Amino acid sequence: MASDHVDVLIVGAGLSGIGAAVHLQRECPGKTYAVLEARDAIGGTWDLFRYPGIRSDSDMYTLGYSFKPWTNPKAIADGDSIREYVRETAREHGVSEHIRFHHRVIRAEFDSATARWTVHAHRADTGEHVVLTCAFLFTCSGYYGYDEGYTPEFPGVERYTGRLVHPQHWPEDLDYAGKRVVVIGSGATAVTLVPAMAEQAGHVTMLQRSPTYVISLPSRDALADALRRRLPAKAAYAVVRWKNVVLGVANFQLSRRAPGLVKKFLRRAAQGKLPVGYDIDRHFSPRYDPWDQRLCVVPDGDLFTAVSQGRAEVVTDTIDTFTERGIRLTSGAELPADIVVTATGLNLLALGGMRIAVDGAEVDLAQTVAYKGMMLSGVPNFAMTIGYTNASWTLKADLVASYVCRLLRHLDATGQQVVTPLAPASGDLVPIIDLQSGYVLRAVDQLPKQGPNAPWRLHQNYPRDVLLMRHGRLTDEGVRFSRAATPATDGAAERPAPVA
Repeated sequence: MASDHVDVLIVGAGLSGIGAAVHLQRECPGKTYAVLEARDAIGGTWDLFRYPGIRSDSDMYTLGYSFKPWTNPKAIADGDSIREYVRETAREHGVSEHIRFHHRVIRAEFDSATARWTVHAHRADTGEHVVLTCAFLFTCSGYYGYDEGYTPEFPGVERYTGRLVHPQHWPEDLDYAGKRVVVIGSGATAVTLVPAMAEQAGHVTMLQRSPTYVISLPSRDALADALRRRLPAKAAYAVVRWKNVVLGVANFQLSRRAPGLVKKFLRRAAQGKLPVGYDIDRHFSPRYDPWDQRLCVVPDGDLFTAVSQGRAEVVTDTIDTFTERGIRLTSGAELPADIVVTATGLNLLALGGMRIAVDGAEVDLAQTVAYKGMMLSGVPNFAMTIGYTNASWTLKADLVASYVCRLLRHLDATGQQVVTPLAPASGDLVPIIDLQSGYVLRAVDQLPKQGPNAPWRLHQNYPRDVLLMRHGRLTDEGVRFSRAATPATDGAAERPAPVA
């Protein structure tokens, strides 16, 4: 049984984990670290998902790292390009040398007497049980399970003689050329799959129970193209990044304050991309308000184009039963299908499924309150990365990584060893992820909570969070600093020290 110690242990070698490692190297160069990755490759989501058309649903000027300009002409990028971007970042900064693949973290225990985490991992390649210790544990494993996607129980599915596929584990041998395909779902995965498969399939049907908001955006950013010809890459990247941040925040705030206006805009935009007389209200006018669920982006309107050209169609109905050759709908219509793709969502899995304990007491995540959307009440020297639901994941991941580095420098500067968030004394608590998507609602009771206001409330507002996390105080009412085996004291009462 191997055992060793690092200052910071990062869990996950995807977009967040690689970014966290680079921030740590740049901002805390004296700290030792390791990255544990359950799978055998860098990239996380962008290595796992290989379905046709896989791409970002956010622009790459905000999904990219703050420290590494995105220079590919495509603003809405394909999965291969994003995966290579993450791997290139790891190579350039030497992060690859710190990654231990096939290490699935099972359990982590914090001991206040030594101010250390003991982390237990299983090596899938050797079957070995590995134990590591660290001073700070930083999880960057996302919030859904990589092993299996969500597929509801479909009546009669055992009778179906065609191919049934979930996008999370796309078969390399799947030949859909000339085939009749039904994609069940209406989220980001479905609207990506349908136009991509329609290029080769005989016909593709997107079967949805209810509509989702779909918006067409250019696959290239005209301002970025212009600026790249006139400015250095870093300067052009920064300008476009902030332009897109401001537009995104404005879109979200307008959606919250005037949902009816945004609904009309989205409906009119879809109508302009579809044939005259198309039933917009049935297929593209959701019952919920914009941003109760994420908007689905289609680059250059590719979904609308596929529908307009007759290569794909949208059917809004419910499933009565699978048949031998397809799906019979509640309306009585039958959809013939050689292949059915269940783009029906994800299974939420907080912290990659790892269990945590503090001084021998198991931590129930559902009973914790998130501090600044990144730490958990009662859990010392621990941070997690959960990105924005209304903007690019990496915007928040960058802020979290920089904040962790600020905390580590503060601990060193003040002679402290432990930082522990404390739950708010009162106030209503709500789930940390505020979407109404099915995959969130199915597991909402398992998630950490948010408090009524800052620092226990996640704002979903990047400019505001920049002020809070890059420039705000590290010592406030929500956190306590202490040394090993000593009672926690109010951080504000500690001797002052300059912090970056």
